[in-house]
Amino acid sequence: MIETLEPFRVELTGYCYRMLGSGFEAEDAVQETLVRAWKAYDSYDSSRASLRTWLYRIATNICIDMQRSAQRRALAIDLGPSGGEIGAPLSERVFVQPVPDALVLPEDQAIRRETIRLAFVAALQHLPARQRAVLLLRDVLAWPAAEIATLLDISVASANSALQRARATLRTVDPGEPLNPADPVQKSLLSRYCEAFDRHDMRTLVALLHEDATMSMPPFSWWLRGRGPISAVLNAPDSPCAGAWLVPVRANASPAYWQMRPGMDRPFGLVFLDVRGGLVTGSTTFLNVDELLPMFGAPIGSGRPGRISVDD
Repeated sequence: MIETLEPFRVELTGYCYRMLGSGFEAEDAVQETLVRAWKAYDSYDSSRASLRTWLYRIATNICIDMQRSAQRRALAIDLGPSGGEIGAPLSERVFVQPVPDALVLPEDQAIRRETIRLAFVAALQHLPARQRAVLLLRDVLAWPAAEIATLLDISVASANSALQRARATLRTVDPGEPLNPADPVQKSLLSRYCEAFDRHDMRTLVALLHEDATMSMPPFSWWLRGRGPISAVLNAPDSPCAGAWLVPVRANASPAYWQMRPGMDRPFGLVFLDVRGGLVTGSTTFLNVDELLPMFGAPIGSGRPGRISVDD
């Protein structure tokens, strides 16, 4: 029985991650899905639905139940105006959390990788749970409307209506553009950014930022917008980034790096970069490293490099 259900774990985790905005909660939801399926397998009727549809029905119901009293997860830029004091850290449940690619992206399925980007997952959280499920099943997993209607116990017309409303909401939220790994301009940008960070060359680093770039550091709600304010922080006399370096990590199908610092036996933070064209439009550094390391594992090759390659 376990052997029959286990192959669905990664794709179900990816689905639940998009629904819930947290890899930890997604793993819990999938584990509960598989336990319920195992207990109810004798009553499963393959003539009414495929095993995959049946499992997604269970997972969807679990995710919806988990969200009934939960606060919508967000990015720092959604929580208030930029600037001000850093303040006290907030609960990790406030923020959309990062996730390793391997946990949510099945190798044998052509699922749109950009749909696990932090900005896209944060945008999804604006949707009611059922609209979120419909949009994911239709636009990400490419399920036919009739199968979605069966899974959610609604009519095809209702499923199509929910999809249109969800798409309209996402257009207003604007999750931005995904990275194109094949774009030589973007690859060059990331290489130059990492090398400038490694050299603590703040002048070059700031020059690579878009004039409206953002910077945030969850679990703090504090964030900055604009090349000027970010430059002031990076160039502060007591800036802690001197001597730090970046180690690539595969997370959220995005440019992501562990930030390492001298004298520390663990990463300082997990950094995500947003890019558009030839400039960096945003950086998000997750500081809850103790919570993230069990999921991601220790950085590989974390010793200080002579040069960082984006393709590593």
